[in-house]
Amino acid sequence: MTRTPTYDVVVVGSGAAGFAAALTARLRGLTVLVVEKTDRYGGSTALSGGAIWVPGNQLLDAAGLGDTHEKARAYLDATVGDRVPAARTEAYLRHGPRMVREFHERTLVRFRHTPGYPDYFPEALGGMAQGRSIEPEIFDLKRLGPLAAGLRRAGLPTYGLTMTSYDFRFLNMVARTWAGRRAALRVGLRAVGARLTGRTLLSLGEALVARMRLSLHELGGDLWLSAPLAGLLTADDGRVTGVRLADGRTVRARRGVVLASGGFSHAQDLREKHLPAPTSTAWTHASEGQTGDALRLGEELGAATDLLDRVWGAPSVCPPGERPFFLVADRGIPGMVIVNAAGERYANEAAPYHAFVDRMYACDRPGATTVPSWLVLDARSKARYLFAGLFPGQPFPKRWDGFVRRAGTVEELARAIEAPRLPATVARFNAFAERGVDEDFGRGDSVYDRYYGDPTLPNPNLAPLEKGPFYAIPVHPGDIGTKGGLVTDADARVLREDGAAVPGLYAAGNCSAAVMGETYPGPGATIGPAMAFAWAAVNTMAEGAAS
Repeated sequence: MTRTPTYDVVVVGSGAAGFAAALTARLRGLTVLVVEKTDRYGGSTALSGGAIWVPGNQLLDAAGLGDTHEKARAYLDATVGDRVPAARTEAYLRHGPRMVREFHERTLVRFRHTPGYPDYFPEALGGMAQGRSIEPEIFDLKRLGPLAAGLRRAGLPTYGLTMTSYDFRFLNMVARTWAGRRAALRVGLRAVGARLTGRTLLSLGEALVARMRLSLHELGGDLWLSAPLAGLLTADDGRVTGVRLADGRTVRARRGVVLASGGFSHAQDLREKHLPAPTSTAWTHASEGQTGDALRLGEELGAATDLLDRVWGAPSVCPPGERPFFLVADRGIPGMVIVNAAGERYANEAAPYHAFVDRMYACDRPGATTVPSWLVLDARSKARYLFAGLFPGQPFPKRWDGFVRRAGTVEELARAIEAPRLPATVARFNAFAERGVDEDFGRGDSVYDRYYGDPTLPNPNLAPLEKGPFYAIPVHPGDIGTKGGLVTDADARVLREDGAAVPGLYAAGNCSAAVMGETYPGPGATIGPAMAFAWAAVNTMAEGAAS
């Protein structure tokens, strides 16, 4: 008879939340197994920017930013409000900095502050214009050795260059500023140095995952790939005691199971059941394994759910047959507007991406649909700025012919996309741009807007659309993940509808209801809480083992 493997902790999912739980288990002397559904580890974290938003961490202190628990709480009160229980918010503010410090001191996980990358609502009470975001330090893939073969790769359009989010901000202005040219030189020299020394450099989410994977290997944790979760094992008293995998294997967990397998972005049935319409799996940037496995199994055990109608919004260009492209900096450039099907603006184009997607759905109406919208820019902006992964002046790919509409005048473009009000909209916007004030939507008023703008202009986000040809590209309300899921408490224990915990079951990351509620306070407010609550979950198990 084959013996059932037994570990202290079993973790489902190998993104930042899963690895954080596994690392914490080993740091507490607990045996741990991570089971990953797909044949690659890293989940959506590996496809992301890899930043974490953790107020009050030691890197912010070292940068002299003066963040405090009280200031961060005021900001979350102003943005998240009472949509999330106060105990969870307090727990996050307490767990997050401790998690960052311990991983920095006891593992290979390393971050650095991204100076000037503001909170998404920096003008709100407690908001910080210098930002609370920290991003992973660059990592050499070759340090992973044979483990590198299993790493999920992002495949970002960086043309073989390794760049951080700090680099990207300036590279976006490579044709406009000396800071942009210096950034290009820095990134280029980094690439030459890597080639001469035989290194393969990773940044962003890939670097974070690689650091966590090597740390787990060195600490002695186990990871199984191609091991989809099929069920949860329970005892007669309802306690979760392990997992059942799709191939029939079972694994016992002495202390508990941590669900960290992401949301349901790739489950069309769940999207149609819970999310605003229209919705499509074709618009998501989440890794392909996120089909709601944890949600379904948790609900079978009577777990409560919340925020199932929300996503971490990501306005996206979705060429047929290709991966969607996330419009982050692209919406901050001058000489561009986003309009509905009638050709009307309906939002500040440079707003935080999550807020922009909320606005897309809120403004959708018959005859003036916003799903999709049209992003319209002129030849001058196309020549000046990075757009959709293309360098300034680089032509749109030939395969995008028909997807990208092009015309010599705004009037011709309006006819091509059947948006009759576009000429009047552009004329009105151009008048605002000449004065440097967006009287309709305040584009350029926020520090966040200006972060990706052109600092050579009076208003970094405004310039008239004057020079043909003019282009129109459809924009959809994409996502980097769903944000609703199983309700958890301050220690990441999964809760039933009556508020009682499901014994032995914990959840972190996008399979749990987000501590950020319906909003998105800053860059890394997805991964930061995922790691912090995974860390807290295993600490709770370890404390139980010691008692």
